[in-house]
Amino acid sequence: MAGRQPTTVLDFWFGELAPSQWFRKDPELDAEIARRFRDTLAAARRGELWAWRCTAHGRLAEVLVLDQFSRHIHRDTGEAFAADPLALVLAQEAVARGVDAELAVRERAFLYMPYMHSESLVIHDAALRLFDQPGLEDNLRVEQRHREILSRFGRYPHRNAVLGRSSTPEELAFLEGPGSSF
Repeated sequence: MAGRQPTTVLDFWFGELAPSQWFRKDPELDAEIARRFRDTLAAARRGELWAWRCTAHGRLAEVLVLDQFSRHIHRDTGEAFAADPLALVLAQEAVARGVDAELAVRERAFLYMPYMHSESLVIHDAALRLFDQPGLEDNLRVEQRHREILSRFGRYPHRNAVLGRSSTPEELAFLEGPGSSF
């Protein structure tokens, strides 16, 4: 099945895409990722890609599928965040084993991304330490912004609607301002 090798995922993300595409909302790119990797995401969510975890790059590929591809494939739905806990656990295991040291700096940023996506301040304390290294200064600034929002609200208000959560008046006011969504 297409997309069932870690190299397929990594070559697509780091080779075919430009960094400017990674976080941009682009319906055509979302459709392309869905076409090529929807089945891979489903397999990852079922735990079927466990063999990928034997290498640093395989682990990174699985985290990318669960964390980033999920957001593209299921954009603007609660399903975009459904694989976050699994992605975080895989990233935490990798960090605990020192696997992140085997990755290039830009790859490490994506291994750490599930920490940034968590709605736990405890996890964000770890994220601040992880992103505080040479080459990840921009990621550290973004992490600091994420943590500020989480510290203020206890969650990411921009997720409320798609997750069926009611927003407080303070969250609604925040969502009307610039930089309120990621």
